[in-house]
Amino acid sequence: MIDHKPLADKIRPKELKHYFGQEHILGTGKILTQMLENNSLSSIIFWGPPGVGKTTLAKIIAENTKANFIASSATLIGVADIKKLAKQAEEDLNFFQTKTILFLDEIHRFNKAQQDVLLPHVEQGILTLIGATTENPSFSVNSALLSRCRVLTLKHLEEKDLKQILKKALADKKIGLGELKLKLNKKATNILLDFSMGDARSLLTALEIASHGKKEVTLNESDIKEAIQSSVLYYDKNADEHYNIISALHKCLRDSDPDAALYWLARMLEGGEDPLYIARRLIRFASEDVGIADSHALLITIAAKESVHFVGLPECKLALAEAVVYLAKTKKSNKLYTAYTQAAKDASETSHMGVPLVLRNAPTKLMKNLNYGKGYKYAPNATKEEISAQQHWPDKFKAKKYL
Repeated sequence: MIDHKPLADKIRPKELKHYFGQEHILGTGKILTQMLENNSLSSIIFWGPPGVGKTTLAKIIAENTKANFIASSATLIGVADIKKLAKQAEEDLNFFQTKTILFLDEIHRFNKAQQDVLLPHVEQGILTLIGATTENPSFSVNSALLSRCRVLTLKHLEEKDLKQILKKALADKKIGLGELKLKLNKKATNILLDFSMGDARSLLTALEIASHGKKEVTLNESDIKEAIQSSVLYYDKNADEHYNIISALHKCLRDSDPDAALYWLARMLEGGEDPLYIARRLIRFASEDVGIADSHALLITIAAKESVHFVGLPECKLALAEAVVYLAKTKKSNKLYTAYTQAAKDASETSHMGVPLVLRNAPTKLMKNLNYGKGYKYAPNATKEEISAQQHWPDKFKAKKYL
């Protein structure tokens, strides 16, 4: 039977010893290796760009675990499916002492209702969750579920790893291209490595395209370039370029260069970036880099976000462009950001200190008897001196100036 699976899928390793890259979480004494060796896998989320081995690691776990392993995508599973899986997992745990691992690819696509249904089963240990995402889980996974998972960040593959993968793909006769007896000259190899940008799937897809109809030949640079033209996306919103370009936009806004900022905005929008993602970053910039220097900046970026919701693409592009130009031209100040950072640090270090009695509400008689709110001066009816003398900080906390 002919195997129609793509090359990138066929040559996935089934054991850790054949897995290339991610040495910071794998190898002797590393966190994921210890989990597997001790059969003590906890819920984890693999976060990283495409083609770096997130799904492959999940499948290796599936091959080497004693637990039931269920794999799905967040785009294919619903609330009813989760409840059904959880019920079966609970029965297997209670009657057979067998754990269940649920692998969810693209977990960032899970909506709040799905995450809320999943949460108690992860919390109680009925399901061990392995999620894979290209999006920052801090934004795409709710905090309650995220707090019960260990986030393991995967990096772009290094050149040495890509060379090993390329070597295996060309040599392996069973699952690779070994039967074709192909070779790559040095220039072709370098072009392929540069193109892949640490993404093994891109590398293998281009190699597979280049190999079509060829046998016992040396692939040259023109073969690889032609293959790349058939597979390349000039802007991949899930890949490294996504982060590079948003960084470029951010820095051009900070440097007050509206023309360059418009260029990078256009690169994202015309490349298919989600306009809501851009709007979120502009709102963050308005708060962090403009702040109290211009309070209108936040209003304008929020209005741009609303236009994305209200009119959608392509009309909302101009609203985002207006916000970008405004942010680039207006005054900048990170005083609000640094002030809040210091306040947050003090708050975490003094969270044991209670709210002063004078600032507490007293909706019940008991609270009044405990002196809640006693002596509070209502600002509209008080003098400046009375307000100035009123206690606003916890007892034994020295008042500070953040702004």
